[in-house]
Amino acid sequence: MRSKGKGRGGIFFRPYIIFAFVTAVALPVTFWEGFDVRAADGTVEVVPSQAPQSFANPQLLYSFSGHAGTIKSLAFSPDSNVLVSGGAENEGVIRLWNTHNGKRVGTIRKAQKTAVESLLISPDGKTLVSCGNDNTINLWNLKRNYFTRSFVGHTSNILSLAVSPDSKVLVSGALDGIRMWDLLQQRPLATLARFDNAIFTLAISPDGQMLASGDNKGVIKLWDLSTGKLIRGFTAHYNTVSAVAFTPDGKTLVSGSRDRTIKLWNLNTGELAKTLTGHDNWVNAIAINPDGQTLASAGRDGIKVWNLTTGELIKTLYGHSDWVSAIAFSPDGKMLASGGFDKKVKLWRSQ
Repeated sequence: MRSKGKGRGGIFFRPYIIFAFVTAVALPVTFWEGFDVRAADGTVEVVPSQAPQSFANPQLLYSFSGHAGTIKSLAFSPDSNVLVSGGAENEGVIRLWNTHNGKRVGTIRKAQKTAVESLLISPDGKTLVSCGNDNTINLWNLKRNYFTRSFVGHTSNILSLAVSPDSKVLVSGALDGIRMWDLLQQRPLATLARFDNAIFTLAISPDGQMLASGDNKGVIKLWDLSTGKLIRGFTAHYNTVSAVAFTPDGKTLVSGSRDRTIKLWNLNTGELAKTLTGHDNWVNAIAINPDGQTLASAGRDGIKVWNLTTGELIKTLYGHSDWVSAIAFSPDGKMLASGGFDKKVKLWRSQ
């Protein structure tokens, strides 16, 4: 069952189609190991270090092992106490780590049938969401530690997720376009006009009013999240837009690309404010510290830490032995998590 509409860039609301695209999956499909710790499933290396005085000099705190494939996505709980990591290839596993003692506190097996392409924790801390190559979005209740529901509707790999600051709206991006979901009622909400190119990355502005999407043609599009209307689109990079993120004040959009550059866009004027260069290959991921002053970017040549105001490269971190594929700042701004092709998750700390 599908809703049809005319025109591109429009939004098609389907308030009555609830279970056509939303199906519950039995618990045996997704196995949650509670909050036990098994050394065989994940090991933690404690890295002795002294706490730095600022994030200009982050130090490696923990190195987590246990995933069987590339780390594709990382997310912190709102209180910064838990880090979740998603694996690629055919692993489909999500692991949960305690950021204070470095212990693994949970594992979700078969979170996706293949790769976990993206995951997030809602700002209210109640829901863990993941998506993957199986065209499915899965939801877990973090308060009671159980699987709740799957969202089914995409017909291709789902590569990106974003959630509104009030935890009410979930947005997913894939080859077949962008879909919006009511996270509280757990039902489809709307579908943005279809695309003929892959949506690699999504971000929602701090005020919850704007959605930014980046695709494999280097195009960024800005959407009014309340109406679904396209505000504007522009060619930002000459290769895939791998990551987009809003600054905490909502005035700037930062984009990273496989063209090796990071760009800062003034949302008031629509103009390019800065271009950051320094990576020797693709920029796989970016993350902005909640302080609004620090940017981290990941690639083959490690993690680069930038001053967002000046554009100055502060430091490069070399904790991984292969490409760095995912990064995330903790909500308290004191930690940076990174994941790589080396199947490791690293936790960096600053005070």
